[in-house]
Amino acid sequence: MAALIAEEQLQADRLSPEAGQGEQLQQLGNEEGAVALVEAGPGKLQVAALGKKRKEAPPIPKGRPKSGRVWKDLSKKRFSHMIQDKPLHTSWKQKMKIRQEKKLIKNFAQELKEQKQREREEKKQRRRDNLKRRLENERKAEVVQVIRNPLKLKRAKKKHLRRIEKRDTLALLQNSQAQPKAAKR
Repeated sequence: MAALIAEEQLQADRLSPEAGQGEQLQQLGNEEGAVALVEAGPGKLQVAALGKKRKEAPPIPKGRPKSGRVWKDLSKKRFSHMIQDKPLHTSWKQKMKIRQEKKLIKNFAQELKEQKQREREEKKQRRRDNLKRRLENERKAEVVQVIRNPLKLKRAKKKHLRRIEKRDTLALLQNSQAQPKAAKR
């Protein structure tokens, strides 16, 4: 019955002058199997079935969980059901490449530290050598006067005593005695 009504209405719409303007929707019948005419384009009509509108039931509220842990979310899924994001998952080759690069960077940084430490040690050693050489040169350039009479020291003034330094004169005495003997020959 609905199909006959739809065909009659379809022919009537094709003959009417208003049928060519825009999209038109007509509902035929009030029953469950109601049919609607939809204009798909200029001069083309399609028959579409309208379904029964059902009321959506409100969701049933969840009760208090038996465990008493009300803060827990019951809708959680297992980790195995989670969808893995491809960019976050790196391949074994990439991991090995990154690890190798980190190792090279670490070795390079270690070499730089060792080089700086070596340079510092060399600088300290040069400084020590220079101080030692300077002291030896000062000792060579000193004018030495051996004081054999201790009474002279007792008679000397404080200012003069401040300038006097003790030295090992044994080597100096041996050199001075050896020179006159060589000069006499």
